[in-house]
Amino acid sequence: MRARRVLRLAGRRAALAVPLVLLVSVAVFALAAASPFDPLDAYLRDQGDRFTEAQRAELRERLGLDRAWPGQWWSWFTDLLHGHLGESRSYGEPVTQVLAERLPWTLLLGACGGLVAIVLAFVLGAWAGLRRGGLVDRTLSAVAVVLQSIPPFVLVLGTVLLFALTLQWFPASGLTDPGEPISVSSTVRHLVLPAIVLGLTQLPWLLLGLRQTVTAHLGGDAVRGARARGLPWHVIAFRHVLPMSIAPFLTLCGARLPELLVGATVVETVFAWPGVGDATVNAARALDFPLLAVLTVLTTAVVLLGNLCADAAGILIDPRIDADG
Repeated sequence: MRARRVLRLAGRRAALAVPLVLLVSVAVFALAAASPFDPLDAYLRDQGDRFTEAQRAELRERLGLDRAWPGQWWSWFTDLLHGHLGESRSYGEPVTQVLAERLPWTLLLGACGGLVAIVLAFVLGAWAGLRRGGLVDRTLSAVAVVLQSIPPFVLVLGTVLLFALTLQWFPASGLTDPGEPISVSSTVRHLVLPAIVLGLTQLPWLLLGLRQTVTAHLGGDAVRGARARGLPWHVIAFRHVLPMSIAPFLTLCGARLPELLVGATVVETVFAWPGVGDATVNAARALDFPLLAVLTVLTTAVVLLGNLCADAAGILIDPRIDADG
């Protein structure tokens, strides 16, 4: 029964996701056309003065920049249907190769950063909620509010300054030290600080959200009935309150996925982490719209998939959740 509800939910979300993803791709090319910058100048960089107007016109035609943006989008879309994602002008290689080289590193950073945020938020949020009004609750809530008010790039730069440059506990950037080959030990050492920082950028919302859910369930009729029956506190906390709080927490995790992707972009840029987020920034700077369109569509699809997985997990855990809602 629950699996059937999940399948219905997935079908409805897929029916909405397809036109939404197409609309996002159209918006990328429309905004590109409205940009005051010339993609050809970005492509030529500082060598633009070496080309004559005839050479620039020929190059513009070869790159497809002489067409109106609806024609550029249609060409990109038809190539996409045939499995060709286009050529990245900023990297000088196929978009598929750019993704193959960078997507695994983004998945690694995102998974580790998300795991840090979820584990810390669940432990600390549950602790604060179960001890509502106490010293632990007040301290964690205050720290979360302060951390939430700090812009992600300020937090990332401050962390690099303190732990990488001043204390020198962690490397400041990259996958390896200069001149060294990529290895597991070197990658892990360079991954620790970016993953922790990425997790901290998502921690406040998750912690405060779980704390609010736990405190709400503590005041519910089910918990009052359990206390009236004389059940021990640890049974009430770990068998009643926390299980009821898992489904809303998972939904909140799915809702925060867009912010996780934004945070990953900032972290990758500051730490020179060779992932998709760093490629997105480079593509935007270079007006590399074939690559930027694919990355934007991919990001949208990941967000939609993450929200679907969070809602599906909530249905499987708590049968009271309505998939039609």
